[in-house]
Amino acid sequence: MQSTRTRRLPAVIAVLTGILAALLLAAGTGALYAEHQKDDGWFTTADERFSTDTRALATESLDMDLDGFDAGLAGKARLQVTSATGGPVFAGIAPTKDVERYLAGTDHATLTHLDTSPFRATTEAVSGDRAPADPAAQDIWSASTSGTGTRSLEWDIEDGDWSAVVMNADGSPGVDVRASAGADASFLQPLGLGLLGGAGLLTLVAVGLAAMAVRTDR
Repeated sequence: MQSTRTRRLPAVIAVLTGILAALLLAAGTGALYAEHQKDDGWFTTADERFSTDTRALATESLDMDLDGFDAGLAGKARLQVTSATGGPVFAGIAPTKDVERYLAGTDHATLTHLDTSPFRATTEAVSGDRAPADPAAQDIWSASTSGTGTRSLEWDIEDGDWSAVVMNADGSPGVDVRASAGADASFLQPLGLGLLGGAGLLTLVAVGLAAMAVRTDR
């Protein structure tokens, strides 16, 4: 004769499996909801003003560690910039070591910290007396854009250390732009569907275990 503990085991496993299925269902639903909350396909920050008296504004190194994550699902990043003065502007993203080499000896500002509420950008000035070479003519950029009006840079997220740079297109001092950043997070939909599929499979397992527990108790 089976012990009470043995008879109850399928019921306990069924409950635990049901809980896990519910968690996967909630996570999958959340991922799909977030996917539909994107603005024109993008999660976008507010448009804010950035300015420096120097010749360029660069970000600190952005460490992109995908840790084996499929680069095709990592999505894209987008930077949109508009010159506050109406002149042509340049924006680009490149490996940090190449950006540092390009800006070496040029006075520029490095964005070290960013608060969003309220908005406050903290920069660190780097002195120099060399005029930078034409940014659009450099071959270091993984993605770049240049011109008047609102310029949009889209970059396929990759492993590595990266820095973004915003300048006047002619490299002149006094960078004054409005900028926003965004991400498309293309992995959300397949992630959500995968989680929902897992939740459905676990639900079937839980139902089967519950039926087994009922038969065992008879």
